[in-house]
Amino acid sequence: MPASTRLSPQIQHANKRMSRRALLLGASAAPWMLSSAGAQTATDTYPSRPIKLIVGFTPGSIGDLFVRALAQLMAPQLGQPIVVDNKPGASQVIGAELAARSAPDGYTLYLGTQGGLVLNAVVRKKLSYDPIADFTPITMMFVTPMYLYVNPSVPAKNTAELIALAKAKPGKLTFASIGPITAAHVLGEMFKSEAGVDMLHVPFKGGPEATNALISGQVDIYFNGNNSMAQVKQGKARVIASAGVKRSEERPDLPTIAEAGVPGVDLLPWFGLFGPAGMPRPLVERLNREFVAVLKSPAMKERATQMGVEIVTSTPAALTNQIKAETPQLSKVLLKAGVTPE
Repeated sequence: MPASTRLSPQIQHANKRMSRRALLLGASAAPWMLSSAGAQTATDTYPSRPIKLIVGFTPGSIGDLFVRALAQLMAPQLGQPIVVDNKPGASQVIGAELAARSAPDGYTLYLGTQGGLVLNAVVRKKLSYDPIADFTPITMMFVTPMYLYVNPSVPAKNTAELIALAKAKPGKLTFASIGPITAAHVLGEMFKSEAGVDMLHVPFKGGPEATNALISGQVDIYFNGNNSMAQVKQGKARVIASAGVKRSEERPDLPTIAEAGVPGVDLLPWFGLFGPAGMPRPLVERLNREFVAVLKSPAMKERATQMGVEIVTSTPAALTNQIKAETPQLSKVLLKAGVTPE
């Protein structure tokens, strides 16, 4: 049975859980839409202590670096520090579980991602959290274009030459990721499927480890964001293409993989801000307003440009809709690439 079919009951179950919570909380549309005198009072005094932001990645990864920069700018706005709490492991499941079990009082926030909330739902038959019902969406924060990097020892200067090399050495080329069913892994599987090649997937604990594996020659290929461009400038890696539907604004000189005659190898990972399910609506609205203001500030835009990511904000409802729309879409893509639920 296709993964998208298996997911339908899960989404239906999520909607039922949302309805039940809305009734229990006296709301009418979503579990975070709580409005009461007590909630308003709590919101007025919020925050009165430091806020924890759970990140399901190792320190030094692009998501970690972004939220640390954001936390510095948010502290004066909120009057309290935001403490980044790294909880890597199990393709972001560990961090997501911890966030979902936390109190919905605004003192625990979560860096939710396409990988953790969409891809995990597609490929895991038993997921310990529900991407829709167990979290309160606050805002989208940024997206990161992906690129195709190779170790300098790989004798391929472009995508076509890389495909030819992979076909000449079936199963010999290796590609890195920061874990199963992460963006790098999914792009590698897409590339294998669309180009008709066989390559070996080698997962690592985090982005820095995967990058080190690429530049040391432990792996041949790594699909990653702009944060590996530093190694390119140092001559420790080469970038030969971008993995998007159009050329990257940061590197318009790089052709897309599709331009080499291999369409369908594109993914635009996103990163958003969430809290546990059941957060009071006034608090969600305030956090959305204040985080969006800082995300759109010149200081944060400058830092995002330095990281090679693009700031994208949203309403809470739009973030939920993003997850609902992408789940069946990526289910079909992964099935085509041969990635089936485990």
